[in-house]
Amino acid sequence: MSSELIGYAPFTLGKETYQTWYKILGDVKSHRPVVTIHGGPGMSHHYMLPHTELFTQSGIPVVFYDQIGNGQSSHVRDGPKDFWTPELFMDELNNLLKHLEIYDDFDLLGQSWGGMLAGQYAATHTPPGLKRLIIANSPASVPLLSGGTDELLSKFSKEFVEMVRKHEELGTTESQEYQEATMLFYKKHTCTLDPWPETLIESFAVMDKNPTVYRTMIGPSEFSCTGSLKEWSIVDILHKVPYPTLLISAPLDQVQEASVLPFFTNIPRVKWVELQNSTHLAMYEEPERYFKVILDFLGGTKV
Repeated sequence: MSSELIGYAPFTLGKETYQTWYKILGDVKSHRPVVTIHGGPGMSHHYMLPHTELFTQSGIPVVFYDQIGNGQSSHVRDGPKDFWTPELFMDELNNLLKHLEIYDDFDLLGQSWGGMLAGQYAATHTPPGLKRLIIANSPASVPLLSGGTDELLSKFSKEFVEMVRKHEELGTTESQEYQEATMLFYKKHTCTLDPWPETLIESFAVMDKNPTVYRTMIGPSEFSCTGSLKEWSIVDILHKVPYPTLLISAPLDQVQEASVLPFFTNIPRVKWVELQNSTHLAMYEEPERYFKVILDFLGGTKV
């Protein structure tokens, strides 16, 4: 394949066929690619584009894609709530890998929700072609994630927390006050750069344009997970992950240590790196260290 290829992978479910948009940097036939999985759920590939560095620095092919319901892939606005499941997105990932003919040899890098999905996929599908797994800034359990969020919120003023919870109780989370509170939290625990990078802004804009997936699976905000993922956890199946795994987190990440720890204690072959100068998006906040850690791991670090 050429140095850059953009296309669509048909994804058939029942009588419907959807389209998964993808972008490839490099030649996936000559070198094992890294397949990136974006977060949200409901974001887009745009904020993951800094991972172009893997190709620029080391010639490693990189695959970006938008999960269906998001970005440039098919949108499904009238689907039932139970349409949006981790199983759906794992099936889509399987389909994409086979469409690109890389199912037999690939690495996987999931960030935030993408890492949750990658962890579940690795534990339940255990594809033989997956060689290395990277889980960045992801929880192994949403209840543990929610506990960490509550802890971070407790460090804000009492009035701030009361305002947030009042809007959630009244169902007024679309209010400007609540949205500003959400952004204040993001700027402290998601990305501390000011201003935010354009690619990150673009992913948030994509989600704002069609928040169906996010609101169905998460809820109104990171403060309150009331969606279908509320009880999601893969803690009990992580011991089934057979691959060398790299964990990346940060002390001030919105994904707190308690929700990352099960990956470390349960995955047999795992390395955990905490980046001290970033929050949820080290590829922007601490890029030199972030990409060195990843490239060292992909280069054959034993775990």
